[in-house]
Amino acid sequence: MSASGLLVAGTSSDAGKSLVVTGLCRALARRGLSVAPFKAQNMSNNSAVCADGAEIGRAQYLQAQAARVPPESAMNPVLLKPGSDRRSHVVVRGRPAGTLEAGQYATGRAHLAEAAWAAYAELAARFDLVVCEGAGSPAEINLRSGDYVNLGLARRFGLPCVVVGDIDRGGVFAALYGTVALLEPADRAVIRSFLVNKFRGDPDVLQPGLDELTRRTGVPFAGVLPWLSGVWLDAEDTLEVGAWRRSDPRPGALRVAVVRLPRVSNLTDVEALAAEPGVDVLVTTDPDVVAGADLAVLPGSRSTVADLGWLRATGLAAVLAERARRDRPVLAICGGYQMLARRIDDPVESGAGVVEGLGLLPTRVRFADAKVLGRPTGAWRGHRVDAYEIHHGLAALDDGAEPFLDGARAGAVWGTMWHGTCENDAFRRAWLGEVAAAAGSSWSPQPGAAGYADRREAMVETLADALDEHVDLDVLLAGTRVALPRLGVEVAS
Repeated sequence: MSASGLLVAGTSSDAGKSLVVTGLCRALARRGLSVAPFKAQNMSNNSAVCADGAEIGRAQYLQAQAARVPPESAMNPVLLKPGSDRRSHVVVRGRPAGTLEAGQYATGRAHLAEAAWAAYAELAARFDLVVCEGAGSPAEINLRSGDYVNLGLARRFGLPCVVVGDIDRGGVFAALYGTVALLEPADRAVIRSFLVNKFRGDPDVLQPGLDELTRRTGVPFAGVLPWLSGVWLDAEDTLEVGAWRRSDPRPGALRVAVVRLPRVSNLTDVEALAAEPGVDVLVTTDPDVVAGADLAVLPGSRSTVADLGWLRATGLAAVLAERARRDRPVLAICGGYQMLARRIDDPVESGAGVVEGLGLLPTRVRFADAKVLGRPTGAWRGHRVDAYEIHHGLAALDDGAEPFLDGARAGAVWGTMWHGTCENDAFRRAWLGEVAAAAGSSWSPQPGAAGYADRREAMVETLADALDEHVDLDVLLAGTRVALPRLGVEVAS
């Protein structure tokens, strides 16, 4: 029987699994197939909220958009959100479901596997193909016995697996060969193809190595994807923060410094700023960089009280206070906004009870057991703002405080509980114009510049085009129920 899906695994984290799944979802959707993305378990603090209020990984949300289908909880049934080095908060089918301690990771996930497998079966019954993203590497032999994300998933549902290797980081032949060599024979049989990612140069130079690796392993190459410099989409974790970053600050650019918190959450919020022409965004822990920027951004956090303590220990809290004193713009989002409150009462996330916030905004925060998940809509100066929210902390404004997008403003300090606000083009440009004026910058919006959603859509199309041009889909999809020649006719989008 042909397989209902395909597993895209990688030699390591950040090898390109998420981007390959995104591009493949669009490439197949353009051919008229109904396709669903799937990741059995995500460990990430970057998440999004579906229309029904379910929380899933940000990467799977984007992949659903690439597949042109509504995002849903079945596409990422298990989401682990690290709260410390030894504890993760668990989300199952989009809703909070307790915690997972480090010692339980290898042996305490049987119930999570059942939830993931049920979700996969649900998607497989409704879509032509399920394009699955693995996690980390399938050669993590210390975790194999309890695996339900990589080869455990593939074996259960008979899925062929392609292994993606990132040649840009070096050692791709050893990484691909070592991945196969470490597997037991039954797992090794699941690996049906290799895919090289991020190649720069003449593919003919690479070919002898590909041929030799296929001779040694028996695994053919589905293709070699080139380096796509203009593509950076929804990072899954903070391993490769800021794929959009510039190494050369531009004269006259609006300089934005984003504080890289230890437990940063939804750092994807700043991607829309980085996409704006003439705006340079740097993710940093350097107090001097934060002090000197035109705008400082304090992003979300999965551990608000702990990261607040880190701000104080590093001197960054003092830098933010000085910026506020001098009317130098600061934007704080969700957990970052909570840190700027006068007081935080947290019996839930950290159990710390009442702690003093930085006091830069006239608000008070109390953490509640119930998580707020939603897709709110608001406005600022006549500009519509669509957003999403994911938080336990509830902020109450003191009397006379100036509201700002379910948050507050005091002078040049803005705080909001909402994620995704900067993805709204009209709002972002108008607000950045006010920031530039307050910072004494000459920046102004570029007339006719593409909007953020349009740029993201163009990146998805670029990924799909690259797969169409550089990947042999016959090899990639062999053994699935949508194997060619069914893919031979292009369907108008």
